[in-house]
Amino acid sequence: MKKQRLFLILSFLLAVFHVRADDLDDFIRSQMQKRRIPGLSLAIIQGGKIVKAQAYGFIDKDGKVPVTTNTLFQAGSVSKSVAAMGALYLVEQNKLSLDENVNVKLKNWKVPDNAFTIDKKVTLRGILSHTTGLTVHGFPGYAAGAKIPTVVQILDGTAPTNTPPVRVDFVPGSRWRYSGGGYTVMQQLMEDVTGAAFPEFMKNNVLSPLGMKSSTYQQPLPPELAKLTATGHYNNRSLVEGRWHIYPEMAAAGLWTTPSDLARFAISVQHAYAGKSGSVLSQSMTRQMLTDQKNRDGLGVFLQGDSTTLRFGHNGRDEGFDALLTASVDKGQGVVIMINANDNSHMMGRIVDFIADYYHWDGFPVKTKPAAVNVDSKALKAFEGRYELFNNRMVTFEAENQRLFTLEDGFVDEEFVPVANNKFTSTDRNVSVIFNTDANGNATGFTLQDNDQKYERKVPRIGPLADAHNTNADPDPSRTPKILTALQAMVKGGKILEETTGLTPGAKRDFAGGMREPETLKSLTFIHSENVAGRGIQRHDSEVSEIITYQLKSNQPDTYILVHLTSGGLVTDCDLVEK
Repeated sequence: MKKQRLFLILSFLLAVFHVRADDLDDFIRSQMQKRRIPGLSLAIIQGGKIVKAQAYGFIDKDGKVPVTTNTLFQAGSVSKSVAAMGALYLVEQNKLSLDENVNVKLKNWKVPDNAFTIDKKVTLRGILSHTTGLTVHGFPGYAAGAKIPTVVQILDGTAPTNTPPVRVDFVPGSRWRYSGGGYTVMQQLMEDVTGAAFPEFMKNNVLSPLGMKSSTYQQPLPPELAKLTATGHYNNRSLVEGRWHIYPEMAAAGLWTTPSDLARFAISVQHAYAGKSGSVLSQSMTRQMLTDQKNRDGLGVFLQGDSTTLRFGHNGRDEGFDALLTASVDKGQGVVIMINANDNSHMMGRIVDFIADYYHWDGFPVKTKPAAVNVDSKALKAFEGRYELFNNRMVTFEAENQRLFTLEDGFVDEEFVPVANNKFTSTDRNVSVIFNTDANGNATGFTLQDNDQKYERKVPRIGPLADAHNTNADPDPSRTPKILTALQAMVKGGKILEETTGLTPGAKRDFAGGMREPETLKSLTFIHSENVAGRGIQRHDSEVSEIITYQLKSNQPDTYILVHLTSGGLVTDCDLVEK
């Protein structure tokens, strides 16, 4: 009788777990469908072990070849965290020092000294924590078949490199600024002190010891590994030509891996922090790695939570691939998610929150369900439009069924419920927006309230949604040909861009390598102009005074372009949008 009762209890528990596991899988699949994500792979850590490794979808949008847990994805900037472990290993081997001028050990290239480095020098600690003053935020990689530069060429910005030179432009240690260029300096430093190629050193001293058998920094991939990869998709879900880009900037962006392998990396950090054996780094070095240097940045990882809920991790993006790693420091928990698409939504964050709730993890926000009120449909429609969430990052609202929905990459993302006439609260996060209007009732921006982080800030309006059926007369048609010329130069980059008038110095600098899209730009049809002077919008180091919406005739039909102009009429940026 006891055995029968025990069997029934176990059967019930297994059934409950199966239902909940199905709930998790169903949630992930629904999120992928909502965002049109071709493929996703994840690994979940619980109790210091991988308890779930699962793949969903397909290696490309054709939907013929399923993603498996062995499918390789590009890790993007998560590569930095794994590379950082290799650099810290060399510190423990007394081959590098965290606080020594890196030029002491660099052989084949040196950080050029200038007025900013007279008293303070670039150090490995500064590189790992993004506080060195080194330039170049990130790298677009190189298309298959393109000529690939050496690391020295990348650092000096010489042909065939597609990014500016890596230089110091503020006093090292004085502030924080993300720099993939800094990690490329570190890659050269590690090769110089070991005499080994970076992929070989990382395989022998980090990847293999941690059991990351599916991972490699080889760029480009050898044919036998290229067969195991997912195909990258841009934010409009178009395919990356050649399936993916090549990243000679290996330490910054060049790791090919799986979520299970990255989970093994995270578990090794957890074990080392606890003083357990079998890790690449010592306990004391790992604790340095997980100590805030500046701006919640450790040594190669970002930090979240307080002393009782501390987590480490990193996000990553390469052309066509996004990745996320987050793990607790001392609770044996974590998750890695990799997708074969660039997705600007909150999707991966929603999946992490669902998993955290599923496993009852501490340190994640407890959501409250907002109670909706009725809002006049005309007033609701007035809040539609685009807003400058922060520098060079827009958020778009569309009204439907007494709700506001954010649009990311042309797809619906986050739902906001009206809780007052001008206040809306997210159903995903404990975040609210309170719209501000002028004397005529026109929205000029909103106040963003984050109830978990306990802060609020002003977010200015950029303009309305584009509508080809609601065109206006161009107040200054003579400037449109000049703007078209400037945009065409931004697409091409190089010498044409340098010689084109009508562009700000910041735009010329930051678009030197051209724009990936639109590949062609044939004509502009005026739709709308918004005076945004005084709203605090900045693009590429210039204040934006006016934003013009044009319908675009190019290789991309039904696309609009937002052109950001200074008070002097110079083009300082542009954004492609679908509505």
